[in-house]
Amino acid sequence: MKTEHKTLFIAFSSQKGGVGKSAFTALSASTLHYRLGYNVAVIDADFPQYSLFKMRSRDLAMVMDNETLKRMAFKQFTTINKKVYPILQSKAEGLLENAYDFLDASPVPIDVIFFDLPGTVNTAGILNALAGMHHIFTPITADRLVMESTLVFTQLMQEVIMKKGETSISSINLFWNQVDGRERSPLYEIYTGLIEDLGLSLMNTQIMNSTRFRKESEMSAKAVFRSTVLPPDEQMMKACRFDQFMAEFLKIIQL
Repeated sequence: MKTEHKTLFIAFSSQKGGVGKSAFTALSASTLHYRLGYNVAVIDADFPQYSLFKMRSRDLAMVMDNETLKRMAFKQFTTINKKVYPILQSKAEGLLENAYDFLDASPVPIDVIFFDLPGTVNTAGILNALAGMHHIFTPITADRLVMESTLVFTQLMQEVIMKKGETSISSINLFWNQVDGRERSPLYEIYTGLIEDLGLSLMNTQIMNSTRFRKESEMSAKAVFRSTVLPPDEQMMKACRFDQFMAEFLKIIQL
């Protein structure tokens, strides 16, 4: 390869849909690229829906149709002098080769590539792709089916892939998502103990439940949360503790 610049490969990966991996990919990428000054790219390998690739088109249309967001975007891009980060499509098979080809062709050094991966290890090429990540972050919810599939998946990564030594993985990090602050379920304590017993890594930050992770911003919005064109609004970040999550995230990846 032509570059010696160290690029981190990071995936939000889960074996269950609906736990927020695509949302966290967009939120983290936008925070790093637009607010913290890093150069980021996203490879959407979640075939066939390619939700992040489609999200970019919706985000651009929303900014162009909303005067407030249009002014925000203009101010942002003139201040940081950066384009939107690229979002590429790829299947899981050949994913790492496509990533390295992109890095070789990129006119600017890339600090982080985020990968949005399919939600099943049965997908062709997925285990090889996961083994090529430097860090994996897995959102979990206090739901029996989510926990069972996540713990099996994470143990597979730890026991089969990491112990073989043929991997780039430095860390696999579980974190609680969709936590309801009004209702403390005993499941959190039970599952936290189980995670510790299995020797798995659980982040300290818990992401509070918010409809912002699931719904697109309204066309009349004065601020945005989940967007691939603008960074998440700081007040909205604080409300669900995503600001705390990013601080812990940065400590783990040591960017």
